[in-house]
Amino acid sequence: MLTETLRRHGPALALAALLGTSGVLHLRRPGIFRPLIPRTLGDPDPWVLGSGVAELACAAALVVPPTRRLGGWASAALLVGVFPGNVTMAVRSRPDARGWAGKPVVAWGRLPLQIPLVAWAVAVARRAG
Repeated sequence: MLTETLRRHGPALALAALLGTSGVLHLRRPGIFRPLIPRTLGDPDPWVLGSGVAELACAAALVVPPTRRLGGWASAALLVGVFPGNVTMAVRSRPDARGWAGKPVVAWGRLPLQIPLVAWAVAVARRAG
């Protein structure tokens, strides 16, 4: 029974935990995420706040089975939508960055990780349907 429950709900709940943690981090430590916002978008704070709230909303939708399909598609869209910010962070990265997120190995290394995250969200959405 537990195995069946984990098989059915585990991927969605794990993705919800990941997005929920990131959303809380956006709200509690916005300075980490400010460098991801392209300068052309202006003040980074509303973007950081908005993306944190969006991550929390996606996480909440993933937890509840009736909204899981929508949550999966919304999560996939969000992960695609924040990709330009990850590229911005990589381009701005430098070896002497004070924070770990600004180091080139981390900033560039996270770019290909977006692909399996989007695929994960899509798989959750499809499975929920």
